[in-house]
Amino acid sequence: MTTTRSVDHTAPVQGAVVIHPDRDTRLASRGAEARLEEAVGLAMALDLEVRERIVAPLRRLTPATLFGKGKVEEIGAMIAAAEADVAVVDDALTPVQQRNLEKAWCVKVVDRTGLILEIFARRARTREGRLQVELARLSYERSRLVRTWTHLERQRGGFGVMGGPGETQIETDRRLIAEKIRKLKDELKEVQRTRTLQRSARKRHPYPTVALVGYTNAGKSTLFNRLTESKVVAEDMLFATLDPTLRMLKLPDGRPAILSDTVGFISDLPHELVEAFRATLEEVKEADVVLHVRDIASEETAAQAEDVRKVLARLDVDMDERSILEVWNKIDLLPADDRPIVAGDARRAHPPAIPVSAVTGQGCPELLEAVAALVDEAPPVDVYTPAGEGAAIAWLYRHGRVLERQEGKDGSVRLAVSLSPQALGQFEQQFPGSEVRGH
Repeated sequence: MTTTRSVDHTAPVQGAVVIHPDRDTRLASRGAEARLEEAVGLAMALDLEVRERIVAPLRRLTPATLFGKGKVEEIGAMIAAAEADVAVVDDALTPVQQRNLEKAWCVKVVDRTGLILEIFARRARTREGRLQVELARLSYERSRLVRTWTHLERQRGGFGVMGGPGETQIETDRRLIAEKIRKLKDELKEVQRTRTLQRSARKRHPYPTVALVGYTNAGKSTLFNRLTESKVVAEDMLFATLDPTLRMLKLPDGRPAILSDTVGFISDLPHELVEAFRATLEEVKEADVVLHVRDIASEETAAQAEDVRKVLARLDVDMDERSILEVWNKIDLLPADDRPIVAGDARRAHPPAIPVSAVTGQGCPELLEAVAALVDEAPPVDVYTPAGEGAAIAWLYRHGRVLERQEGKDGSVRLAVSLSPQALGQFEQQFPGSEVRGH
């Protein structure tokens, strides 16, 4: 089966030229130079050596090659001078445009969607992640099956899986891809069923769930490690995390919660990937609290935040009705004079914002207090435990938020504690000797 070629990872170094087609910047949420730098970051995440970078004004779209004839020749000369192996076009190319640019420039051409898919294919570690990426890649490749090679013009006969008489090679390729997609979807359904069962099992435990979302490289994994004392991969690189990670998180007073680290978002995230990762991002939809992590030191932080909101909307996550807390990360990278200003802006922000540094830990205690306040929706109840009921008291500290404690002379203890309805029911079943008042 013939599909588009992948970037060759066997060569020691592949040189690349990165081109950002600059459409009408008046309609863009960020500048062309910032978009170019992001594209360069994506190329470097794929271990490409970026030898040249260019913003190419796109005053009029050319259907055959995207760029006009003169610009195609100009970029072609730059690619030749740089002795590049790959041209990265930071835009969505049609199959015809990709084919024509490869002919004109005599190098492999990768568009933004293909580049992100390549990165995801490299980084996915879990079986579910690999299945999702492969499904996305096949959906993308199916659209790339154009009559690029001469053998696609030939008719072939045969029986069974090789196609019936008169079936062209391209039809065979499309049918084989369609069959692979169907099988992958079946496999994914089984994996997703297992994830749903795991999520249901977690719901039987009275632990609130907290999900991290944010633009790629906003520092989610570093914050995840800081809050949970874990060691998940956290690199200064786009899409360092692809597979969701769950860890226990200790809220103030020692009460546990479940923290979920998810894949980072990016502007113009390929439709194929949004659909493929929809099941993984169910963790976000099911979470009690969503922490939107922003790189507040980036000049593009506002535009990046808007891109995250757009992706969440595509996943049917209603940002207005959720417990959303913005985490303004990387305040340690801000100039010292700007930090008080940012802190003031955070206090006035809607939804509320907490400035933190995942690297130094600054602001993290305040963040945990804010998370605890968001999950403490249940009004407190009074629990009276007789003397010797240490196990009941310990259980309440583990699964609830103890607001007040009074000890009687006879050894009994009264606790004012906030518990979820589910946790309260479990407590009453496990410790019938204790009395609960106020519900």
